[in-house]
Amino acid sequence: MKRSPELLRLADAVLFPGFEGKTPPEWLRRRLSGGLSGVVLFSRNIAGPAQVAELTAALRAENPALLVGIDEEGGEVTRLEVAAGSTRPGNYALGVVDDVELTERIARDLGHDLARAGVNFDFAPSADVNSNPDNPVIGLRSFGADPDLVARHAVAWIKGLQSACVAACAKHFPGHGDTSVDSHHGLPAVAAGVEELYEVALRPFRAAIDAGVQSIMTGHLLVSAYDGGMPATLSSRILHDLLRAEMGFEGVIITDGIEMQAVSGPFGIGGASARAIAGGADAVCIGGEHADEQTAVEARDAIVDAVLEGWLPEERLADAARRVGALAAWGTPGPTPPVVPSRPGDVPIGLVAARRALRITRRSAADVLPLPAPPHVVELAPEMNLAIDKATPWGVGEPLGKLLPGTTVTRLDVSAATGGAIETALGSAEGRPLVVVVRDAHRHLWQEDALNHLLAARPDTVVIEMGLPGRSDLGAVHIATHGSARVCGQAAAEFLAGELPA
Repeated sequence: MKRSPELLRLADAVLFPGFEGKTPPEWLRRRLSGGLSGVVLFSRNIAGPAQVAELTAALRAENPALLVGIDEEGGEVTRLEVAAGSTRPGNYALGVVDDVELTERIARDLGHDLARAGVNFDFAPSADVNSNPDNPVIGLRSFGADPDLVARHAVAWIKGLQSACVAACAKHFPGHGDTSVDSHHGLPAVAAGVEELYEVALRPFRAAIDAGVQSIMTGHLLVSAYDGGMPATLSSRILHDLLRAEMGFEGVIITDGIEMQAVSGPFGIGGASARAIAGGADAVCIGGEHADEQTAVEARDAIVDAVLEGWLPEERLADAARRVGALAAWGTPGPTPPVVPSRPGDVPIGLVAARRALRITRRSAADVLPLPAPPHVVELAPEMNLAIDKATPWGVGEPLGKLLPGTTVTRLDVSAATGGAIETALGSAEGRPLVVVVRDAHRHLWQEDALNHLLAARPDTVVIEMGLPGRSDLGAVHIATHGSARVCGQAAAEFLAGELPA
């Protein structure tokens, strides 16, 4: 049997490929005019809001009903602000503040920025309950470890984002929080039983569905309580029986990046794409790492061949395409929301949130803060997971230097944080305040070792944790920002310089 134009068009209607460049390549224009329903923007496609608006307009010139997706969570996972760092703290900071009205305002503000750029589908929020503090891929992307807190903030985020006519996408179903493996590299196993999953991991997703979330993203997770053989992304027991039939979700189910090793490793990109649609997914996110026409064709042809071979019913593929089309109709761009000019003295809502998320622990009676002189700042930089763009700026040294000119900075990664480098940093801080910035120090032994070395020599050190706070009893003063977004560094710098009240 041949691949008919009708089947090829149906398969294209469920694919969301990525692409290279800041203007549409020829192959993408051709595929859009031929029936491709969605695309995904990555950091490589973005130079700034005006350029993104031009890019999305060029894409919609080929298909006016296009869904333009993006992984814009705010905080650490930002695409729109990848060059400068996010002006909004991430989910964990918002959970620490625990003001649902603030969370809704943050999401609405982000939604307006996305809408002005022509983006109508945001792969956020993370509805994962980060019940494992050693989780290598969720962490700060979660609102927290309490399922009720995560549920109420996921709902607030969804309401805020969708009020700006940008479709929200709760992820990573049925919950990536209690895992110790990064699904970019392997298949995480979720050991919880059905009752525990119902009470913890699934609670935020039930709340999101009740709140009218337009989309849910699958997690590449082996959840043996429901299916001991297939990852959730490919499992009809999880996507159809649980999410559709039991939980009543009627929106679009989209996969996490299908080229991630957890699913593409055993099945290939094409095989995983076809199995995802057969299992109940409606859309396949592809092209984070393989952003070329060949990959998109491989996925499309594998879906069509699965129909021709009889193990993917054509009716299932048609239903998936129908749901994607309904989401596109919901997300049809309306009038561009105007930019509201700020007034003198106005504080951006993201900075308001970041300031409120600071938590200060003073362990010394010495008058350490505000800093009496420009300090030396040592930033310990771990390697981040693939969801976080390596080029995204972070830290405290840069914004502190603007407030206290003469501030100097040493940044060390795992390969550079040797005893000699630590001694050199201590030498640079002689006679000056010392500030040490860490990220998830509890997960990285080398950071703990370097920090202990520095504290032994300088007990008056100010320690700033920009990841998940493990311990607050380190340094003369310990500051937890609960995020490493640019705005979190700004808030910490203001506090160090004495520009915020204690």
